[in-house]
Amino acid sequence: MDPINVNEEESCFNIELPSTLQALHSQMAQCHLCDLSKHRQRVLTGIGSPNAKIMFVDGSPSMIEDESANSFSGRSGSSLEKMITNVLGLNVHDIYLTHVLKCRPSHQHKILDSELSSCKPYLFKQIELVNPEIIVTLGELAYTSLINDDTDFEKVRGQKIPYEGKILIPLYHPSHLLRNPSLKKCTMDDLITIKKHLS
Repeated sequence: MDPINVNEEESCFNIELPSTLQALHSQMAQCHLCDLSKHRQRVLTGIGSPNAKIMFVDGSPSMIEDESANSFSGRSGSSLEKMITNVLGLNVHDIYLTHVLKCRPSHQHKILDSELSSCKPYLFKQIELVNPEIIVTLGELAYTSLINDDTDFEKVRGQKIPYEGKILIPLYHPSHLLRNPSLKKCTMDDLITIKKHLS
């Protein structure tokens, strides 16, 4: 597949970010750049290996993730963990998992561009510092936050897309698979493709 333009949307702040993941996580944990910080319980900064070959990018934390501070909580998180361990054959500590939005969005309003713009520099810095071989985006929000592309998500799902010297592979979000179990077969094929690339 041909390379797609990286999303270079302007952020709403212009500050120098730390050069280590630990310091970056600490800065994110204190972030109050947008209104999402007003009703969160905690910031979901990112978890896993700082040297991971594969990074998973989710769209936004769920309510149960916000409450538990565990990105593998709930049915969706448990499903993702099984995909990583049972299909890819990896330990969850071998990968790096983060979100585009670092705070749980309110169910009452649509995600705002200003909220995305506040969080994206953190995400881009995480990608830079971890420097994975493969980025797996979970769902449409994560994909479109990284890529300037209006192609139907159904057409890009499972494709290996060149991205900043890496490979980006969009997958259906685990919560979408729970609602649409008929899509699990093609997602399994996508995971096998990822596993072959890793090996």
